[in-house]
Amino acid sequence: MRKRRSRSAALLGMLVLVCVLALLGIAGGLIALNLRPSGNTVPIGFDLHVNPDLNPVEAAALGTYLSLNEDALQTPMSSDPVSASFEVVAGESATDVADGLQAAGLISDTTLFRYYLRYYGLDSQLEAGIYHLSATMTIPEIALVLTNAASSDIEFRITEGWRREQIADAVDANLELTFSGADFLAATGPGAAVPETIASELPPGASLEGFLFPDTYRLPQNAVADDLVQRMLANFEERVTPQMRADAETGGLTLYQAVTLASIVERETAVPDERPLVAGVYLNRLAIGMNLQADPTVQYAMGYQPDTGQWWNLTLTQDDYQTVDSPYNTYLYPGLPPGPIANPSLGAIEAVIYPAQTDYLFFRAACDGGGRHSFAVTFEEHIANACP
Repeated sequence: MRKRRSRSAALLGMLVLVCVLALLGIAGGLIALNLRPSGNTVPIGFDLHVNPDLNPVEAAALGTYLSLNEDALQTPMSSDPVSASFEVVAGESATDVADGLQAAGLISDTTLFRYYLRYYGLDSQLEAGIYHLSATMTIPEIALVLTNAASSDIEFRITEGWRREQIADAVDANLELTFSGADFLAATGPGAAVPETIASELPPGASLEGFLFPDTYRLPQNAVADDLVQRMLANFEERVTPQMRADAETGGLTLYQAVTLASIVERETAVPDERPLVAGVYLNRLAIGMNLQADPTVQYAMGYQPDTGQWWNLTLTQDDYQTVDSPYNTYLYPGLPPGPIANPSLGAIEAVIYPAQTDYLFFRAACDGGGRHSFAVTFEEHIANACP
């Protein structure tokens, strides 16, 4: 009798094992079949692995459930691309997060979301933070984002040659930022908090124009204007090395003067290899007491142009050179303008500190429209370079 029971138990165990293996095989086949791209379905596309903590039966059950619900898994809630803020609070469970996502209109099936997290072991990897999510995202996309709080950072790009007001406009245009352009202008105006190595370079009453290093910055959610400003200043401090500052002094320029001239060079040419030539022309003019006669300084003095909605008047007239009465107008006033007119790139700053050594005193736009310039030593040569 006992032998029969032992044999029965052994047969039952083998039967259970066979069933489990069969289920795993079926689940694996279904997953492989359903998770590969087909038709208009968007594949998961993430390098994920089945949670090793799952027992074989649970893994098989979850895998089968996900494969049978693949269409729902890969179908977003809507086609509305508007993003919404979603917060994962420290200590929240996968169920709490799923309920929150459903309440926010980002997913429709909390069970499917939880099972997806559980199957891939993502339920233990959810990170607290504020995220920008969209109803156009699928469950796999949302799940992966919520495991990386750094992905919720806001990316903000500042272009070389922008003036402070342009950066402020870009701040206002970025709906993810919680501070305004006015906040940014206040944080970069006279009296702003700056590192001593920069503060010692600024004349009284100067703004941070010129030292707001152009780059792409990542800001945390709920950042304030000073968070951006301090990153920009730290970037400037790192890029403009002590050796560069010493070399500028050797060349007869303070750092503030070098940045001021670099801002003009930045606005004068978009061709990187011309910057040292343009910088050399301006330094040659300064050396002989000749006015810089730089168009961007007049444009800076004119400020915002309501007719075009731009901060730079790119269609200056001969009359503008004489009637724009500002110390920034280098056609009327000798020497450098009172301060930077924009925020230059590292390349423009390097061009001023390490200029091309030439006798050029003049340059004008080349006639081929390619953005380059023709350089000349004498005014006669300059005139000869005029376009027909």
